[in-house]
Amino acid sequence: MNSLSEAEKKQGYSLLFDGQTLNGWAATSDPEGWLAHNGLIICKGETNGYLYTTDQFEDFILQLEYRTEPGVNSGVFFRWTDLEDPVNTGLEMQIWDTFDQKEMVKNSSGALYDLVAPTSNAVHQAGEWNEVIIKCDRNLIQLTLNGTMVVEADIDQWSVAGKNPDGTDNKFTYAWRDRPRLGHIGLQDHGGYAEFRNIKIRTLDSNTK
Repeated sequence: MNSLSEAEKKQGYSLLFDGQTLNGWAATSDPEGWLAHNGLIICKGETNGYLYTTDQFEDFILQLEYRTEPGVNSGVFFRWTDLEDPVNTGLEMQIWDTFDQKEMVKNSSGALYDLVAPTSNAVHQAGEWNEVIIKCDRNLIQLTLNGTMVVEADIDQWSVAGKNPDGTDNKFTYAWRDRPRLGHIGLQDHGGYAEFRNIKIRTLDSNTK
């Protein structure tokens, strides 16, 4: 746990969490709300806020595992550019306890929050571990949950602030086509208990895509 295989090392992966400390991470609010313990990043769910990487990333493949208590809402933020405004300047893969949900919507677990609903319900029951892969390659976003690719999106299609390509509204005050792509990766504390582990990233360039 929280280690790289030889194959991952050759592919260029690096760990974002060493399994013991929060080195390389910072909190937007009360740092006591986050804890590194027994190989886990623990979100205590005591305050609303975020834990984010001090480094920034643009094109990458991010892998991690998470589990939550029943009913918990959280998220993985990426390409987050303004630490004072995560809601509008970070893309989010939704984490939520929607195991029993029949119809997928834009805040179902696995969604590209408020932009694209997941194609299927791939989340496990609360208390079980889920595996996430987030791939950002220039304008292309792919979200995979438990081995199922649930979102494929061309972010350049979001060319109008507050509007999705199909004309429906979204929360964003900016057009994503025009946003910078270099940003932080963050974990959300939405007032619920969650655990994260095995957080690793592979940056993409012209030689690795």
